[in-house]
Amino acid sequence: MSLPHAILTALLEKPSAGLELTRRFDRSIGYFWSATHQQIYRELGKLEAEGLIRALPSEHPARGQKKAYEVLPAGREELARWTAASQDPKPHRDVMLLRLRAAAVVGTEGLQADLRRHRELHERQLETYREIERRDFPPGKDGPQDRLRHLVLRAGIDLETFWTQWLDHALSEFDRLPPPEGQEPPPAGKD
Repeated sequence: MSLPHAILTALLEKPSAGLELTRRFDRSIGYFWSATHQQIYRELGKLEAEGLIRALPSEHPARGQKKAYEVLPAGREELARWTAASQDPKPHRDVMLLRLRAAAVVGTEGLQADLRRHRELHERQLETYREIERRDFPPGKDGPQDRLRHLVLRAGIDLETFWTQWLDHALSEFDRLPPPEGQEPPPAGKD
């Protein structure tokens, strides 16, 4: 049920057409709650049918023109209700962790290279988040809305920091594993 609430949040921040909303998701909310273009359009239709948002009237109606949406009072009330409601944490599911567990019984072939690849991807994401932090949260920008938005970004920075550090540890463990039977150990830091 969170995608509709993510859309309500984005529309309360700025009324938008579906395509603009999709682009905004890609640059902000999508870092922690992703959605495809089709999912967003489908949800916009549902939210409009439920009376939570409406299409803004166009100054110059034209066929095929993009509809911009705004949140109605009922949508704001729903978002406030959802925000205030208690929710339990979701169990963590990660394919890499499951693959490591499986490697304990079937072998580690190819896994070390993929751990390195994951490490690079997490490092890039961490740098992206740090750049957003430098750009969007300079010293002194600490109003209540800014502080909450920065808190969300800090979660991303902290998670990516965790993953890069954990992957460094995992790779050092791989370097200490004995080679599979019949194979020579690879040089340190190589597959």
